[in-house]
Amino acid sequence: MSRETISQSISIVHPISLSHGKNAEVWDTEGKRYIDFVGGIGVLNLGHCHPAVVDAICAQATRLTHYAFNAAPHVPYIELMERLTAFIPVSYPVSGMLTNSGAEAAENALKIVRGATGRTAVIAFDGAFHGRTLATLNLNGKVAPYKQKIGVLPGPVYHLPYPSADNGVTCAEALKAMDRLFSVEIDVNDVACFIIEPVQGEGGFLALDMAFAQALRRFCDEHDILLIADEIQSGFGRTGQRFAFSRLGIEPDLILLGKSIAGGVPLGAVVGRKALMDNLPKGGLGGTYSGNPIACAAALATLDVMTDEHLQAWGARQEEAIVRRYQAWRAQHLSPYLGRLTGVGAMRGIELAHADGTPAAKQLSQLLSLARAAGLLLMPSGKSRHIIRLLAPLTIEPAVLEEGLDTLQACLEQLD
Repeated sequence: MSRETISQSISIVHPISLSHGKNAEVWDTEGKRYIDFVGGIGVLNLGHCHPAVVDAICAQATRLTHYAFNAAPHVPYIELMERLTAFIPVSYPVSGMLTNSGAEAAENALKIVRGATGRTAVIAFDGAFHGRTLATLNLNGKVAPYKQKIGVLPGPVYHLPYPSADNGVTCAEALKAMDRLFSVEIDVNDVACFIIEPVQGEGGFLALDMAFAQALRRFCDEHDILLIADEIQSGFGRTGQRFAFSRLGIEPDLILLGKSIAGGVPLGAVVGRKALMDNLPKGGLGGTYSGNPIACAAALATLDVMTDEHLQAWGARQEEAIVRRYQAWRAQHLSPYLGRLTGVGAMRGIELAHADGTPAAKQLSQLLSLARAAGLLLMPSGKSRHIIRLLAPLTIEPAVLEEGLDTLQACLEQLD
C-alpha cells in the first residue's frame, strides 16, 4: 500500500500494515501474527475488539450515530456522565464534559482553571507528555520532536523535576526546585495550576513519589492553586486500580481522561470538582463531535467490564508475570543492557542502559526490530527512547502473555 498521501511528519514505530486483531493479538496484511504489547499506546486495556464493546457499538449504530450535544442532548452522553462521575474515586461532587481525545481534555482543563482562578501560569514537569495540540505542547517536558520548529507557544508554563524512585529524583530535590522557581521565576500568586501524571507515560513509566504528591497537594491548598492529574494513559485499570492517583493518597481537582475510556473508540473527558467545571459561561465548553453517541456506548460497555474485582485481578496477574520474568533475567544476567524495571502495577517499563548507566537507545531500536521480526510489537519511551513500555491488554490470556515475554527474553539475549 502506498503511503505517499500521508504526511511524512507522522513518525511510524513499526513499518507494517495491520489488518485485524483480537484481544492481545494482531495480524498484518501479509497474514503475520503479532503479540501486541503496545495496545494502541495504552488505548486497548480491554484488548482488540472486546465483544461487549463491539456489541455496544453495533447496537448504538442502528439507533443514533451522531448528534452534537450542544444542539440537543442525547441519552448515551447523559448516561455515560452519570456512570463516569460515579466511577471517579474522590469524596467531592463531580461533573465533567466529554472530549474527542486526551489532548482536547487538557486544552479544556486549561480554560477551566483560567476561568476559576483568574490566573494563567501553569507548572508542569520534566518528561511530561500531555498532547500534540498547540497549548499542550508547552506542557510537555521534552523539546524534540514536539516543540521543534513551532515557535512561541501559549503560556506561561514552567517545568519542575519529576520526582520518582524510577529516575533517581528525590522528593527533597523536587521541593527545592519548586522553592527556587517561586523565589526566582514567578510569583506563586500568578499560578493557576500544576498538571502532573501520577505515572509518566512518554517519560518512561515513572511512578510519582508519594511524599511529593502529598506535599504538592498541601502546597496547592495553601496557595489556592488547582491540581490537575493527567490519567490519560495511567487510568482505567492500567496500574491495577481505577486510577493511579489513588495510590498517592491525594485527590486532584481536575482529572484528564482518554485512551482506554472507550475500548478503542476516540473519546476523552475532563472531570472534577463541580464548582470548577461549572464556572465558565454557557457555551464556553463543548464541541461538535465531543461525546459522540457511538463513543459513549463503547465507554458504557467498557465501564460495565471494568469492575474493581476485574481490574485488581488483571493488574496483579500481569504485574506478577512481568516482575517475575524481569527478576529472573537480572539473576541470570540475560543482557548487559538490561536496566531498571520502572512503573507500578501493570504499567511497566524496562530500561536499556550501558554499564555506566547511559541510555542504550541504539540497542532499544535493535530490540524493536528483533521483536517485530519474531512476532512481538513493542513501544519505546523515555527522554532518550531507551525504555520499553509494556502495554499489553489487561485482558491478555496468560499463555499469550508468557509467549510474549518469552519472545522478549530471546530478543534481549540477541542485543549487541
